[in-house]
Amino acid sequence: MGFADMQRMMRQMQKMQADIQRVQEEAAARTAQGTAGGGVVVATCNGKGELVSLHLDRSVVDPDDIDMLSDLVVTAVNQALHNAQEMVAKEMEKVTAGLRLPGMPKLP
Repeated sequence: MGFADMQRMMRQMQKMQADIQRVQEEAAARTAQGTAGGGVVVATCNGKGELVSLHLDRSVVDPDDIDMLSDLVVTAVNQALHNAQEMVAKEMEKVTAGLRLPGMPKLP
């Protein structure tokens, strides 16, 4: 491999690194939702894996059945986190052309 080839490869790696950083920054602003109980619980997570909102329909708030509400919240949040991870992984795959890099999210 010649010097020119090495330089070209280094430029490509630097561009990929910049693209990965851009996707990560954009992902932080994008959201994904998860629902449970037919939509009575809706969780929204961002691309950084943070829960940014949680909506509970009044009909699901029963003080005598907190366990059911807890289960619905956990289900909705887990689904939202999964959807957010999948969203980020798909965007990363576009940037890396399917190249598996350490620390990058992977498609389920």
